[in-house]
Amino acid sequence: MAFLTNPAAIWPIIMLCASNVFMTFAWYGHLKFKQSALVTVILVSWGIAFFEYCLAVPANRLGSQYYTAAQLKTIQEVITLLVFSGFSVFFLKESLTINHAIGFALIVIGAAFVFRG
Repeated sequence: MAFLTNPAAIWPIIMLCASNVFMTFAWYGHLKFKQSALVTVILVSWGIAFFEYCLAVPANRLGSQYYTAAQLKTIQEVITLLVFSGFSVFFLKESLTINHAIGFALIVIGAAFVFRG
């Protein structure tokens, strides 16, 4: 249970979750506004991505006290799948299929191997 009481273990995950929300909006939020000029969505996306970096960089710095770089990247990828799934359904109003669920599950299974001793 040391994991639950160690800030170097918990805070990076919380910060990576928040950073992924920003990054998902930066990368995919513009798909709901296809009438906007590409240069506009690029600049807005850069602005949103700034906040993602303000969370992701310190999360990785803090997290490196507890996790390896490969583990941090794996955590980030799994969080990305979770955030993107919710974003896709609730913001873009796209449905996820069983094939998406299976594919994501296989990625999570692969991620579990990174954490095996």
